[in-house]
Amino acid sequence: MADLNQLTQKYQPVLTAIENVGGRLDGIDLQGEQLHLKAAVPSEASKNRIWDAIKAVDATFADLKHEISVDSTLTQLYIVQAGDNLSKISKHFYGDANKYMTIAKANGLDDPDKIKVGQELKIPAA
Repeated sequence: MADLNQLTQKYQPVLTAIENVGGRLDGIDLQGEQLHLKAAVPSEASKNRIWDAIKAVDATFADLKHEISVDSTLTQLYIVQAGDNLSKISKHFYGDANKYMTIAKANGLDDPDKIKVGQELKIPAA
């Protein structure tokens, strides 16, 4: 018999990844012998990072049933790190460095080259 607590612990890195991308956990329960996870994330790139987290926990994920959707109304936040620029951040979140102006506009940045370490940026859906 499957144990909800045990499976939740097993997939904790996935739950953490959902939180880290600015996602929303809509439900977690048992369906038969599988952990049922329902969540929404802000972008396809975020959804891909959740998939990577799932596969890192268990490549077969036979004990997991998941429904992960994209909800473009969710906004991710990102804290600028040393060595960051908007192109690098754009590449990380959107898979395309050239979408940096989307981030600049969402944050009211007149000069996309002027970001500071520790600055919090809103990362809108692409």
